[in-house]
Amino acid sequence: MLTQRLTIDCDSPQPEILARAAAVLRGGGVVAFPTETVYGLGAHALDARAVARIFEAKGRPAHNPLIVHVADVSEARRLAARWPDAAARLAARFWPGPLSLVVERASSIPDMVTGGGSSVALRVPAHPVAWQLLRTSGLPLAAPSANRSTQISATTADHVMRQLAGRIEMVLDAGPSAGGLESTVIDVRSSPARLLRPGLVSRDELQQALGETIDWPAPGTTPAAGPLPSPGMQLRHYAPRVPVDCTADDGLPRVHALTDRGLRVGWLAVGQPRPGCWPASTTMLWLPADPVRYASGLYAALHELEAAGIDRMVIALPPDTPAWHAIHDRLRRASAPVE
Repeated sequence: MLTQRLTIDCDSPQPEILARAAAVLRGGGVVAFPTETVYGLGAHALDARAVARIFEAKGRPAHNPLIVHVADVSEARRLAARWPDAAARLAARFWPGPLSLVVERASSIPDMVTGGGSSVALRVPAHPVAWQLLRTSGLPLAAPSANRSTQISATTADHVMRQLAGRIEMVLDAGPSAGGLESTVIDVRSSPARLLRPGLVSRDELQQALGETIDWPAPGTTPAAGPLPSPGMQLRHYAPRVPVDCTADDGLPRVHALTDRGLRVGWLAVGQPRPGCWPASTTMLWLPADPVRYASGLYAALHELEAAGIDRMVIALPPDTPAWHAIHDRLRRASAPVE
């Protein structure tokens, strides 16, 4: 299969390009497109055969559910069997935006979308290309991150093409996704609401909107047995193809220990280290000591290190504070052992 890569304007998407992508989606095809979080891999959410194409392209296990993207709240409500007050309040506060709400599913949603579970995660994206694609196609789109299963999420079209070229029909290239991490996912089926995946919407923001304390698991938490209510809950996820060591210090002692063994090492630091303090054979990158800017650049940095042909990746963990919760979650899953 030849994957078409079409450049589209980030702020004012060209109608003719949106129409071409919408035609692919209506025909049961798969289109990768940018969102404000990461690039998504979209297919018609109510067409089980189209959704199966997502799982096939990603190599995704059938029990791992998908988030359904919709154009507005009214469409979300049509896909929910019940719309709790918490869903209404959070949607009014954060949609369009990087928050996914888990609610009881409507009967129109195929089992394949939900991993066989009774709930569905819904989101209205804020990115102009994603939102206009939903409006142009007139379809709800099941759209996980546009990458091979468990591997590093894509924040550019280059990342998508590297992993999925030849597996999908089209990629809409609107430049880098600004947010850099997947959406926050919160289960509003009961009270208090329960966080399933931390993301760009913080705990404080959610609690302020709901007026109550929400359950907030530790980073890297995995669920009990049964259908997964949200994507991003597997032990190993968002992971490079090489082993990853996360360190509580700046990572430099581990870098030296690995290079002394003759390994090619990639090192991701928090803040710029003193020049020349690392072995010359090391591929070194650093990200700002600011959680928003760090999140924006994390996956791009992991892709760059992986592409450098390294044997091992060393990542210095950022501060262990609430502002860094989502980043710690991604790094713990990225460094989990292969099962």
